[in-house]
Amino acid sequence: MKVYDAPSIRNVAFVGHAGSGKTQLVSAILADAGMINRFGKVDDGTTVTDFDDEEIGRKHTLSASLAYAEWNKLKINLLDTPGIGNFLSDARAALHVADAALIVVDAVSGVMVQTEKVWAAADELALPRLVVLNRLDRERASLERSLKSLREACNRTVVPVQLPIGEEKSFKGVVDLIARKAFIYQTDESGTFTVGDVPADMSAAVEAARETLVEMVAEADEKLMEKFFEVGTLNDEELVTGLRSATMGGKIFPLVCVSALLNIGVHPMLDAVIAYLPSPAERPFKGIGKDGAEVARAAVEKDPAAAFVWKTIADPFAGRITMFRVVSGSLKADSTVQNKTKDAPERLGSLMLLQGKTQTSVPEIKAGDLGAVAKLKDTLTNDTLGDKGDPTTFPAIKFPDPVLSYAIEPKSRGDEDKISTSMHRLEEEDPSIRYSRDPQTKELLLSGQGQVHIEVTVAKLKRRFGVDVNLKPPRIPYRETIKASTEAHGRHKKQTGGHGQFGDCKIRVEPLPRGADFEFVDDIFGGSIPRQFVPAVEKGIQDARTRGYLAGYPMVDFRVTVFDGSYHDVDSNELSFKLAGSLAFKDAMTRARPTILEPIMNVEVYAPSDFAGDLMGDLNGRRGRIAGMDTRGAMTIIKAVVPMAEMLTYEQHLTSATGGRGSYHMEYSHYDEVPPHQQMKIIAAAKAERAGVEVEEV
Repeated sequence: MKVYDAPSIRNVAFVGHAGSGKTQLVSAILADAGMINRFGKVDDGTTVTDFDDEEIGRKHTLSASLAYAEWNKLKINLLDTPGIGNFLSDARAALHVADAALIVVDAVSGVMVQTEKVWAAADELALPRLVVLNRLDRERASLERSLKSLREACNRTVVPVQLPIGEEKSFKGVVDLIARKAFIYQTDESGTFTVGDVPADMSAAVEAARETLVEMVAEADEKLMEKFFEVGTLNDEELVTGLRSATMGGKIFPLVCVSALLNIGVHPMLDAVIAYLPSPAERPFKGIGKDGAEVARAAVEKDPAAAFVWKTIADPFAGRITMFRVVSGSLKADSTVQNKTKDAPERLGSLMLLQGKTQTSVPEIKAGDLGAVAKLKDTLTNDTLGDKGDPTTFPAIKFPDPVLSYAIEPKSRGDEDKISTSMHRLEEEDPSIRYSRDPQTKELLLSGQGQVHIEVTVAKLKRRFGVDVNLKPPRIPYRETIKASTEAHGRHKKQTGGHGQFGDCKIRVEPLPRGADFEFVDDIFGGSIPRQFVPAVEKGIQDARTRGYLAGYPMVDFRVTVFDGSYHDVDSNELSFKLAGSLAFKDAMTRARPTILEPIMNVEVYAPSDFAGDLMGDLNGRRGRIAGMDTRGAMTIIKAVVPMAEMLTYEQHLTSATGGRGSYHMEYSHYDEVPPHQQMKIIAAAKAERAGVEVEEV
């Protein structure tokens, strides 16, 4: 494989809503560029970039993958990304290392939820975009309707540079508005086409569309605007130069027409990628200098080597595969570089180019290119590799915090030991999941972006690492506390043959502010309890409070003062006073008005404004309190505090209520008292669980 330099490379991320045909489009590109000898199809599970068993089974991309095509003596790196909301963080990571985005839109559905989200993500990164209107061969496909939705939801300067020849079943090619040429395709997936004149019945539409394009290009450049006013049009050279400049500057977003499944329109689309989208040499990469200031790092081969790690793959056979973009300089195989994020040297073995899962070894990878390396020791996603003396690092990709947790338990005892190691490997691969043990409920928790995300992670756990687990909703970490002060007495006395057991203590309990946990005070005077036995009293109370009183949840936010007691010279020992402390605690709880506390979450819901009223009503119904609202364009952000117990099924409800257009984020806020009627249900469920009776979830 030839090693390319920065001006000869295009790094393009294919992003869009699930089902818009991104993977099929990449497959068509690879076939037309002669990179593969078989036209792969998503429905057949034969595409290059959807190679994971879970992706093939679900017929959806679940993880960003990399392929490349050689076209007109240039190299195009193709980043195929997921369009399902749960996996959008992978699409954002791919956009981070791309120089342009191909926004793939279904010609039937037009702009959908994830189209808007990836457009916003590309906006944040100031990425040039080419809009690919796909599936024009489908029933009810429409350029006019799709263009209207793109201009309303994304940007008014989305403008066609091609028109489709026919729509729905009659779609057979495209007209290039700049060259005024028609590309007529055979509909046999071969990509074979003939170039001819514009069909007579389309000439008026082509001239009108070209005029609109010329006006938009002229509007984006003052000099061209002057020329347009003087002459009334632009020549082909001015139009191409102006369109490229406006596309690179994010002022215009050209639209091309294709059918990826029938392999129609892919050739002129690739020509548009090369003509209008930037190479790495034309788009410096943002870095952070020695003093923390932002620096622009150009893709210059002579500069110090610097690479940014954007993705890690946990491969059970090859180990850790690290995917990176060489920002400047070049990386060479069998060399040593510095991990500047961790300040540790890394030995590079064989460098690879990835064609889906197929690996091709290369001696070096130059500035601007994307590649991979296996078995690095310390390097993970977001790390910077490079020359030790170079202070530049690159800002980390921000991955979203998990929004949903499930408890996981191994199906067999042998899997218990493997779970932790395997989950750690998957966390390296996907930074948007979390694996933890809840210290209170003792459950293993798997947290992610949604139910599908968690299910896919569990499937990976089984397939790659042979670890089989059951998923179940997590237990809510309730706590107990007291609302009244009281005094109590605990006496343990047991007489057997020989030494007996005797411990006697008096305690005072009083509530503390929320979050204070537990305090123990020794207020013994006059030796009523010997000093060596006071810690035993505390231990007895500690043991009793962790087991709770009402429903078996830990008791918190109270103070215990031991102020009196008695002992026996022979029969008293630590165990006796530990049991006396436990009895005193139980006695105190009969009068201290114990109650149950529940975790309250700060929740932010992000959804179209049309749904705001219904969503606020639903949050109120979940015992939530609305804390505020904020409007951003057509979207509304609702802020609320809601009990965790009411949020376990919220993701499914939000998806259903908003048609997948809503998302939410939540984090722990504080503990608050559970309403009395809810407490009764919690206590009943705890008693039934202790008795081994299965009860319905409350």
